[in-house]
Amino acid sequence: MIQTSKWSSRKCILAVDDAATILSRIKDTLGKYYDVVTVNSGVRALRYLEKVKPDLILLDIRMTPKNGFDTLREIRDMEDRADIPVIMLTAVEDRNSVLEGITLGISDYILKPFTPDDLLSRIRRVLDSKG
Repeated sequence: MIQTSKWSSRKCILAVDDAATILSRIKDTLGKYYDVVTVNSGVRALRYLEKVKPDLILLDIRMTPKNGFDTLREIRDMEDRADIPVIMLTAVEDRNSVLEGITLGISDYILKPFTPDDLLSRIRRVLDSKG
């Protein structure tokens, strides 16, 4: 059986970013409302997804060794993971990156630095539209 959130009935969000300060800010912003799991690489995100299916993923683009787009492609190829909503949360604001994200089926694209209210409202919108 696939788990969504191990410890509670709250929605689980997986945040993937190689910057510890961003992960900390995400956890501070969302922790009151959601179970937040943070990982600092695409490789670790994929490893986590082998065991747990979160309700939503926040994904940075610029990471090494596996960037956000490569990580997202692998998520979309995973059995029973392709339907997880993904919001790109990144400082990359070029048009081609936005279009690539749309092609890969992202739910939203949020630029850093983000405001807590904007992040929360966009996550709620995506989760509410998921049902």
